[in-house]
Amino acid sequence: MPTKISITAIASLSGLGNNQDAIWKSYQSNQHCFVATAFGNQNALVAPLDAASKQEIEALKNSDQKYKALDNSVLFAIAASRKATIDAGWKTGDSFGINIGSSRGATELFEKHHLDFIKTGKVATLASPTTTLGNISSWVSHDLQSQGPEISHSITCSTALHALLNGVAWLKAGMADKFLVGGSEAPLTDFTIAQMRTLKIYSKNNDEFPCRAFDLEKKKNTLILGEGAAVCCLEIGKKKNALAFIEGIGYATEILEHNVSVSAEATCFQKSMKMALGNTNLSEVDAIVMHAPGTIKGDLTEYKAIQKVFGDNLPLLTSNKWKIGHTFGASGMLSIEMAVLMLQKQIFIGVPFAEAQFQKKPLKKILVNAVGFGGNAVSVLLSL
Repeated sequence: MPTKISITAIASLSGLGNNQDAIWKSYQSNQHCFVATAFGNQNALVAPLDAASKQEIEALKNSDQKYKALDNSVLFAIAASRKATIDAGWKTGDSFGINIGSSRGATELFEKHHLDFIKTGKVATLASPTTTLGNISSWVSHDLQSQGPEISHSITCSTALHALLNGVAWLKAGMADKFLVGGSEAPLTDFTIAQMRTLKIYSKNNDEFPCRAFDLEKKKNTLILGEGAAVCCLEIGKKKNALAFIEGIGYATEILEHNVSVSAEATCFQKSMKMALGNTNLSEVDAIVMHAPGTIKGDLTEYKAIQKVFGDNLPLLTSNKWKIGHTFGASGMLSIEMAVLMLQKQIFIGVPFAEAQFQKKPLKKILVNAVGFGGNAVSVLLSL
């Protein structure tokens, strides 16, 4: 990818916080963000927004009568997008594209409207327009008063990184100079939790680290859901205010062995990583932020794919899902944020219960992975 793409800002809200200082401080702690919450007739561990982020979303909802009818997935995206565009120096009315996706979309609102319909046989006036997936980018555009294309999509758990791929494509095609990309997810609902439990992948742990993401020796699945949004500002070329650069992008799909699994050695990940790496010398890759959802097969197959690509000389490996859970469509961009922070701070953040890994040189290039139901892997190579 000869033309560099600059990441000129990145913003998020999750269990980690809603500003870069708070998020970095949280990453330096071994404390996870999970709390037990009632869903239906039983409790489940989840990673909700932190208190400051919840207050911010409540204030946003009350700032405009129209916003009171929106799902949290839309409000999360608006809040993150406001921060990112301000940090990048983009102004109200600027021309830039928006691609913010979600795996589930307006989950909570859809469930509420459907439950009301079952009870009363009637549907609220705004039920349809407020539960379409296109809501996210269109409302972000409305809020920012931007000029440019507005795209929303769902490509399961690799949604946010597919948004990044699309933004890069628009920039390289000369169809835009700036693109706001990312993902937003508000999946902490009765029905969504029940779906994950039925798949037998949800964590039942009550120990110090209930989500054992990147624990290759675990004997049971430990996925835990989290909520949040993350977006970044992309600009064509090497910008002076860049936080990091996109060196390479890769993507791949594979024939599924099962509706929710990838192959034993994650062929899709092998292909996406090789594509993102291009002609990069493997020794130049300092770290990989893995998708690692905390499931037995998910973590192990990705690790095997990394071994296939890198051989015995593995980069430093990490994941953030042991801390903030799996945020579905937002997870890939939260991983990008983690990678950007490590590059900026020059400190590797490992997984506390994994075998110790030691940073022996400056962090210059970090690879980020994401994959979802459907075997749709994405890899992004970042550099300083």
